[in-house]
Amino acid sequence: FCNSKTPTLINLGMKNIQPRFIFIFVAALWLSACKDDPYQHIQLGNWYAQKGLVDEAILEYREAARLYPENPRDLSREEITLLSQAHHNLALMYTKKGWWNYAITEAELCFDLLPTVENHELVQLVKRRADLVDSGSNS
Repeated sequence: FCNSKTPTLINLGMKNIQPRFIFIFVAALWLSACKDDPYQHIQLGNWYAQKGLVDEAILEYREAARLYPENPRDLSREEITLLSQAHHNLALMYTKKGWWNYAITEAELCFDLLPTVENHELVQLVKRRADLVDSGSNS
């Protein structure tokens, strides 16, 4: 009946705990930890994106961007980098949804904040892809 092993969830009769419940519990804990921390929202968005949860990732990246002041002159270099990353990630998530106009806007915001080669290439790639999608739907 009872062995000397350490009790596990299965031994305790809790084998019916659904993975979705555990996911929700972990997400709730994480959310409570990142109320006003844009970095934490970006990290959670990255986690969602890795899990294929695009809508949830979008919400986190948008929240990260919302937490920063509208005027970039009020931001430190680190904050500008994080805000640019939030817009970069939003652009990628919007492409996954097929929301090309939103993706272009976010990619351009990303580049305006941090004009790097990578961000410029993102703008160009999103615009080219949007043009291909538009030309494909017009034929």
